[in-house]
Amino acid sequence: MTKQEEFFKSKSFAVVGATSKKEKFGYLVFKRLLNLGKPVYPIHPQEKEIEGVKVYKTLSELPEVPEAVDIIVPSSVTEKIVRECKELGIKKVWMQPGAESPDAIKFCEDNGISVVYHDCVLKHPNYDW
Repeated sequence: MTKQEEFFKSKSFAVVGATSKKEKFGYLVFKRLLNLGKPVYPIHPQEKEIEGVKVYKTLSELPEVPEAVDIIVPSSVTEKIVRECKELGIKKVWMQPGAESPDAIKFCEDNGISVVYHDCVLKHPNYDW
């Protein structure tokens, strides 16, 4: 099974960088994962609600630890997010194009976090995961 398939099979997700702006990738990725019919937690420091779903400021504020995290933020922020993932015990991370950094990727690989990068969640069709 590929890392992408493992990611999509997760029981719950968080999208760091989710947004209510429908033209932005943060919105499109959030909706794509929401369409899987599993819990998806949007993370954004300013947003309050997206599509009727409560938005949280950080991963640490979530009511449960998600199994997988999709990251759509500047690469400098990604490095902070992957450290938070390690602290919370999150083992699956997908860095959307533009969010990845060599340091963040290496951190994931060095800390047993399955990491997908140079790939986009939106490129993958709706398989019956």
